Amino acid sequence: MLDLKLMQKDPELVRESLEKRHSKIDVREFTDLDARRKQLIGEVESLKAEKNAVGPEIAKRKRAGENASDLLEKMSDVAERTKELDRELAEVEKAEQDWLMAVPNIPHESVPEGAGEEDNPVLRYWGEKPVMDFEPKEHWELGTALGGLDFERAAKLAGSRFSLSFGWCARLERALAQFMLDTQTEQHGYTEVLPPFIVNKKTMTGTGQLPKFEEDLFKLTDERELYLIPTAEVPLTNIYADEVIPAEKLPVKFCAQTPCFRSEAGSYGKDTKGLIRLHQFYKVEMVNFAHPDHSYEALEEMTHCAERILELLGLHYRTITLCTGDIGFSAAKTYDIEVWLPGQGKYREISSCSNCGDFQARRANIRFQDKDSKKKLYPHTLNGSGLAVGRCLVAVLENYQQADGSVVIPEVLKPYMGGIEVVTP
Repeated sequence: MLDLKLMQKDPELVRESLEKRHSKIDVREFTDLDARRKQLIGEVESLKAEKNAVGPEIAKRKRAGENASDLLEKMSDVAERTKELDRELAEVEKAEQDWLMAVPNIPHESVPEGAGEEDNPVLRYWGEKPVMDFEPKEHWELGTALGGLDFERAAKLAGSRFSLSFGWCARLERALAQFMLDTQTEQHGYTEVLPPFIVNKKTMTGTGQLPKFEEDLFKLTDERELYLIPTAEVPLTNIYADEVIPAEKLPVKFCAQTPCFRSEAGSYGKDTKGLIRLHQFYKVEMVNFAHPDHSYEALEEMTHCAERILELLGLHYRTITLCTGDIGFSAAKTYDIEVWLPGQGKYREISSCSNCGDFQARRANIRFQDKDSKKKLYPHTLNGSGLAVGRCLVAVLENYQQADGSVVIPEVLKPYMGGIEVVTP
């Protein structure tokens, strides 16, 4: 959520950021509301001043035994009018708050301007595309032929956009997740967390999924307003909701492996085959609560933590910077990591690492106490996939496939695979 004081002080800055994002939100809606809010406050204060001025006169008349009915009637009208104005003021303040909750974050000054994903510049490449002397297959063909993936039976159980994994494939996905957790905790200083997979409305609001993106969520059908998490970012970021983090603890770095549940609203007909766009998938997520002075260095570090997984797996990738027209709602700056998939002949996103500034911290009321000023300030929150486990499975299958249809297990995963080194037809 944007700072109310910033919005009141510099609405032009917000208007320009919305324009860069190609957002249709009109800043004049807020400035009109705020003008009305100030007017109402002025009227209420004027009525209160009138009440304070007339009160002694009423008391004076009563002490003198004089009639004060005209003043009492006037004060009754003032009291009724004050109640009406207070009600309208509460409505205007709520409308202002609702407007602020619907406005996306302001992009960092280093974010390139652009209309959409076609304008995202490539920051760097790592490795080389594998050279294959045969026509590479897509992961869903490989996994099905090797008896590890079954989409038809998954559809029987739950409908489209679900998968079943068996034997070596289930173990490989588990191995990938364990390898990611071990790397992030043992090499990069993250603390592993096992959070709830179901959260309440307040928690979803804290990270920005609500109210804007409710159609993308799976909601439980009872009166409690609970939701299945779309990413571990949601529970991890809200761990410190309504709390003050001791400054000496910053940065706080959490990671978690969780299932993620997404309705994929608006993706009809897109990526209908395979594991790319499912309603349920696993992801290892990283979250960092950073001091505002160091958060952009933390973003670079987090991105390298995600990239390191692909490097250890020997997978060619590129890292791009999202432009203003493609950056997410809560993010101030985002790097996407895209892995090369030979079966599809294209790069596909496998991680997204973002600095949200104080945007989420304001929504969730997360603060820290500054050591020097002793003021309670908002930390910057960062999140990143470290990595999307299912998409990493896709990348391993397509990059490590052989001409005979077998798949070689990457060296770093062999200790997790119980002696399986090659999956054969």
